[in-house]
Amino acid sequence: MVSISVNFDSYNPGDFYDELFGADGNPRPECKPLIDLFNHLSREHLHQRQQAAQIGLFKVGVTFNVYGAEEGTERILPFDLIPRVVLSQEWKTLEKGLKQRIQALNLFIGDIYDQQKIVKDKVIPEELIHSATGFLKPCMGLKPPKDVWCHITGTDLVRDKDGKWYVLEDNLRCPSGVSYVLENRRVMKSTFPQVFSLMDIEPVDRYPSRLLDTLLNLAPSHVLDPTVVVLTPGVYNSAYFEHSFLAQQMGVELVEGRDLVVTDGYLQMRTTKGLQRVDVVYRRIDDNFIDPTVFNPDSLLGIPGLMEVYQSGRVALANALGTGVADDKVIYAYVPQMIRYYLGEEPILANVPTYLCWEPKQQDYVLNHLPDLVVKAADESGGYGMLVGPNSTSAQQEEFAQRIKANPRKYIAQPTLCLSRVPTLLNGSIEGCHVDLRPYILYGEDISVMPGGLTRVALKRGSLVVNSSQGGGSKDTWVLRD
Repeated sequence: MVSISVNFDSYNPGDFYDELFGADGNPRPECKPLIDLFNHLSREHLHQRQQAAQIGLFKVGVTFNVYGAEEGTERILPFDLIPRVVLSQEWKTLEKGLKQRIQALNLFIGDIYDQQKIVKDKVIPEELIHSATGFLKPCMGLKPPKDVWCHITGTDLVRDKDGKWYVLEDNLRCPSGVSYVLENRRVMKSTFPQVFSLMDIEPVDRYPSRLLDTLLNLAPSHVLDPTVVVLTPGVYNSAYFEHSFLAQQMGVELVEGRDLVVTDGYLQMRTTKGLQRVDVVYRRIDDNFIDPTVFNPDSLLGIPGLMEVYQSGRVALANALGTGVADDKVIYAYVPQMIRYYLGEEPILANVPTYLCWEPKQQDYVLNHLPDLVVKAADESGGYGMLVGPNSTSAQQEEFAQRIKANPRKYIAQPTLCLSRVPTLLNGSIEGCHVDLRPYILYGEDISVMPGGLTRVALKRGSLVVNSSQGGGSKDTWVLRD
């Protein structure tokens, strides 16, 4: 029996921007060694490697939880062996644009919890700030260490049909997914070691040490040996694997709220040897649950009294409380104005064109074009609270029209982008699947961007929804050196 090889000759990039192939159907020159390698593998061999990679990820616990799923909460994050490739010069532009964006967002958050100059100068309407679910009045006057609010950010990028990059959304509260980046790379290097010798790919394994440096940078200068912890909601959280993974990689304690207590004016950790002072907390708990004396009084996940210790500067939190205001998708629409206002620069990376349903004329346009638009709830994530117009029914469109009319502040709309695609193993064949990209940005002594990030891929044929909770998977992202 002759083994059939995996052949890209019949692969059709379609009417989309393809990350590995040009419009003429030929591999992009920098991707040719990768394509040649796959072309020499039999389908059986590739299938075996795909299975081995998935099993390898499962064995180390690379899973996520889906709340309310009938088939069980814990799932394996699907992983596809065909990577995404980003050129060096292209990455440099993305890196520069992301640093600019984070700098402006950090200044914005600091401003709205202090003097609110951007509101007084009528760049952003005041009612939009105060109606954002992530805006926390108890954070007014807060001064985080070194005036840094967003220490760890995951910014979602997409590429349109013309190859242009856009920022899809910002994630500044508790961005997740970086553990998958590190584990995907580990699996790829063990599965295809030869291709890493053929192609000069930027490493990603420095991230944990840089994350630790970012956290240590928050500690008071007089503390010679700061204690850092990762605060998790617990084993049932969707990203618990990541919490434990990052704590292990950094060599710090993974704790839950019940492991911590405020006493003698400090945050302290319960240990077998007694209480130990904690100086820096990498929190993976949403703001509203972190201190029941200030926010949600029913929270069993947080630490009573933490806010007072935090405000007094006796403990540092990353990210700072209140950063979620910048995750609001209505506030997102004003980031280009923030860049111009705070930095006096033109944005390097563009937003996706956005219609704000709270503005009457834009709402009318949205209501009249629902079949062509993507409608998103301003305070939702994970692919929830969203209408993808071209894939929706008339009943779903009518439902969202009523939602928009009832609460226009809660919704935005955007044109349906022709997201770029990457060849993907799907049901035994190679097909183009839509992708996005989430790079991770650290803000410590300076701003650094992990080379690459999490490429999420829509594993349902024709789908534009890449979220893992909606059936998406992931790919390794290769940033090539010069």
